Amino acid sequence: MKFTIILGAFLCASTSVMAQDHSSHTHTGSHHIHGESASAPITVMGDHTHRKGEWMLSYRPMFMHMDGNRDGTKNLNPLDISGDYPNVTGVGPTTLRIVPLKMDMQMHMLGAMYAPTDQITLMLMGNYIKKEMDHITYAMMNSDMEIGRFTTKTSGWGDTKLAALYKFYESSNQNFVVKAGLNLPTGSIKERGTILNPMGATQNIRLPYAMQLGSGTYDLEPALTYNGNNERLSWGVQYAAKIRLGENSQDYALGNKHSLNIWSGYRWNDWLANTLRISGEIEGDIRGQDSQISGPVQTANPDNYGGKNIEIGIGFELNGSGILRNQSIAGEFSAPFYQNLNGPHMERDYALSVGYKVRF
Repeated sequence: MKFTIILGAFLCASTSVMAQDHSSHTHTGSHHIHGESASAPITVMGDHTHRKGEWMLSYRPMFMHMDGNRDGTKNLNPLDISGDYPNVTGVGPTTLRIVPLKMDMQMHMLGAMYAPTDQITLMLMGNYIKKEMDHITYAMMNSDMEIGRFTTKTSGWGDTKLAALYKFYESSNQNFVVKAGLNLPTGSIKERGTILNPMGATQNIRLPYAMQLGSGTYDLEPALTYNGNNERLSWGVQYAAKIRLGENSQDYALGNKHSLNIWSGYRWNDWLANTLRISGEIEGDIRGQDSQISGPVQTANPDNYGGKNIEIGIGFELNGSGILRNQSIAGEFSAPFYQNLNGPHMERDYALSVGYKVRF
């Protein structure tokens, strides 16, 4: 509801500003807003278009670390979870004896953008993912007795994204971009790994949803982006969503997502700029259930996914000159300052994103 109110206010304000400026500015055909302002943070994608015939290639590695658990806004230690939270997946034991401790994820995104016209830019993005999660196992008959620890790992290509960006409006110091995106389910949802079960035996199983590499569903990914600048200062707002289209082949669908990013940037000189971003995200829990994902661990329960997050990100942008004129490197460090999770659920700790872009 809050996102709807904010988005409505944003659209009304943008429409008013565009109406005032439309009579005094002509179409420029530029791929970015004129002036010396900073670009959007590297974590904001689908925010700009390009000139007709222009290409942009990008490589964006992202690293995320999760540490600890919480239910709602309450922090939990492993003994809080072991035995106290029922496993309501409908299959397997009724108590939790395996508790995730921390998780690291790497995502290496390769992107290409091409503008067949000044108004439309096409985008293709693939990603390679690596995940690693540490666990602690307690005895089945004694929730206080640790019997061992283990780590599960998965890696491979994730889902593929296609999008068309339409430059709905542009003036000398602002623009409005509409994105129509589609997520293709090219990532695996049948990854397996070896665990230490509460009876003290190792077991090869289909890993929980958090360790899979894709969604398994076709997903709509619309977005609306407003950018503005005033000489060296820039700002922007983006609303984005991910809407799952039905269930996948294993009879479940990940939760829908809605996010709102607000940012500002300042360009200090021709080669250096900094950005500050605040974002909010709402994600639903998993609908349905994979019958082969079970066990006394919270990540096997579809209800223990999703929630609400608010985070802040601080970034930079370095622009090349001379023979490196059309190249740039950007980065952002982000961390949450509010998390209300459907739990028990692993909480985010921090994320680091870097990106290299070249236009030609």
